[in-house]
Amino acid sequence: MYTFLTYFVSLIVIMISVFTTLVFKNELERMFREKKSVLPFHICNVLITLMVSFGAHAVMTIFIIGKESNLILQLVILLFMILAIYILGHFAFEKYKSVYRKYIPTENRKVVVLNEKYLKKKKLPSKLKNYNAISKEK
Repeated sequence: MYTFLTYFVSLIVIMISVFTTLVFKNELERMFREKKSVLPFHICNVLITLMVSFGAHAVMTIFIIGKESNLILQLVILLFMILAIYILGHFAFEKYKSVYRKYIPTENRKVVVLNEKYLKKKKLPSKLKNYNAISKEK
């Protein structure tokens, strides 16, 4: 029971950490104007997630449950959990970015085609369509 609880808490911490590191990776790539994913960002994300999840796992195992276990084995198990979740999260995040991209450049990089899904997502609510109508009438 305690082992299940420990790994469940570690899984939740891993999922939160993977999501936040992917968001930060996306912002860093936009800031540095990178066209493709950069391998060092992925390595740093996996290491950050490993440190956070290993810390949560160690706290749950040693301080709360009160038993010690082989830390190298736990590190390997957590690394495999992180890699599986990180790869799935990365593909899901890339798919979300490609679907809701503002525009798509053409092959010659000069003409921009607006993405209709992005425009549908960013529609104003009906209450705000005529927000400044009173000031325009005067």
